[in-house]
Amino acid sequence: MQNPSKLSGVIITFNEEQNIGRCIDSLQGIVDEIVVVDSYSTDRTREICQEKNVQFYEHPFEGHIQQKNYALSKCEYSYVLSLDADEALDEVLQKSILEVKSAFQFDAYSFNRLTNYCGTWIRHCGWYPDKKIRLWNKNKGHWGGENPHDKVVMDASSSLVHLEGDLLHYSYYTKEDHFKQIAYFTDISSKAAFDNGIRSNFFTLIFKPIFKFFRDYILKTGFLDGKAGFLISWRSAYATYLKYKKIRELQR
Repeated sequence: MQNPSKLSGVIITFNEEQNIGRCIDSLQGIVDEIVVVDSYSTDRTREICQEKNVQFYEHPFEGHIQQKNYALSKCEYSYVLSLDADEALDEVLQKSILEVKSAFQFDAYSFNRLTNYCGTWIRHCGWYPDKKIRLWNKNKGHWGGENPHDKVVMDASSSLVHLEGDLLHYSYYTKEDHFKQIAYFTDISSKAAFDNGIRSNFFTLIFKPIFKFFRDYILKTGFLDGKAGFLISWRSAYATYLKYKKIRELQR
């Protein structure tokens, strides 16, 4: 019979040599196994994982949701703790997880995610608190949502509690990283939106980016994050413009 206090840590990767070591280290002593599913990285990701004695698998990437659900199938234990390679547990969250792990009483556990943007921790712009379910009973929930914005979807009868501590998210190291991610994510999100019947026109191309900037910088008090808050708000608005521009191209 499976020990209910055992916990699997699970990560998906692709060319994450800059991040994966920190992510794995934050799970050491917290989980009872670490499963990494990699999409055939060409950097040192595989080597770093093997040095840290994790269970390493390779699997073709078919989408964030599909890859994360495949990774769940490789976990031995019912309770799983899922992190992205550019994330890590802070000390408070590590302690919180160890406390609930001694006797799991809920089906799912959420916590806040705190993002580091080019060296600055962001507490506004709608980026914090970014509540996420990342610890749950895999028999009661799975990865869903819409690529690339995946989320854990729990059964309707599931119980949930929020934990203290932050999931540290090391998002972008340079502005080039951000623009590269914008191009990549808008390719995926525009296709998903188009397939779901969303269409674009001249009004949406102009109005939605303007509203996005106003919401993040003014309503979500991004100005309190200083220069980083302005850059995030402006670049998020640009991402919105690019998404709807790509939807319009798909319509044509």
